[in-house]
Amino acid sequence: MSMNTRQAGPELRRHDGEPVRVLVVDDEPTLTDLLSMALRYEGWQVRTAPNGMSAVRLAKEFEPDAVVLDVMLPDLDGLEVLRRMRGNSPDVPVLFLTARDAVEDRVAGLTAGGDDYVTKPFSLEEVVARLRALMRRAGVGTVRDDATLVVGDLSLDEDSHEVRRGGDLVTLTATEFELLRFLMRNPRRVLSKAQILDRVWNYDFGGQANVVELYISYLRKKIDAGRPPMIHTLRGAGYVLKPAE
Repeated sequence: MSMNTRQAGPELRRHDGEPVRVLVVDDEPTLTDLLSMALRYEGWQVRTAPNGMSAVRLAKEFEPDAVVLDVMLPDLDGLEVLRRMRGNSPDVPVLFLTARDAVEDRVAGLTAGGDDYVTKPFSLEEVVARLRALMRRAGVGTVRDDATLVVGDLSLDEDSHEVRRGGDLVTLTATEFELLRFLMRNPRRVLSKAQILDRVWNYDFGGQANVVELYISYLRKKIDAGRPPMIHTLRGAGYVLKPAE
């Protein structure tokens, strides 16, 4: 499964300006972790469920804008999960995950209703692209025209690569920029060293965790020096970027 996913287009947001919400339903924890990370990197809010019953409950509470749903779940059939979700959210678009040999007869009828499916193994880029298309067709969100991330008094332009803190220009290396972009796309969210390594350096979980510490220290010197800090260490958990208090 490809991990080299980068944002495929302008940021999609709900009409109220909040990030779009995606519910991922699959009983393979590794797969849900990978999908969650890729979708959060798009700036989307993600919740996960390991089985059908918890997915139906979570859908009521979370009110997702789209659902990634495995057809084969340990308790309920994925199609039954969809039927129950549609009782509360009749228009929520669904992207089915299916085994290659289970596609035609099980899902063909549903996709005529506006849903879509990908077969395993799939690339994360494909899942992101299909979800974008589903949500746009469903009229879920608005596309942000500019490419500027803003957290507190820190701004990052994804097109020009210009970074400013309190209006002052901050010069970053390419790797520092990628690290800051990942932090700013996940404000107030604790990101582990493994997640950062995987996203910024494309290492599979593990590798040189000390390179993360090193680049966090570089970023702090440029972003936080002489100012109220925005980048915080949670010992044993990872790092979090949030507006200065």
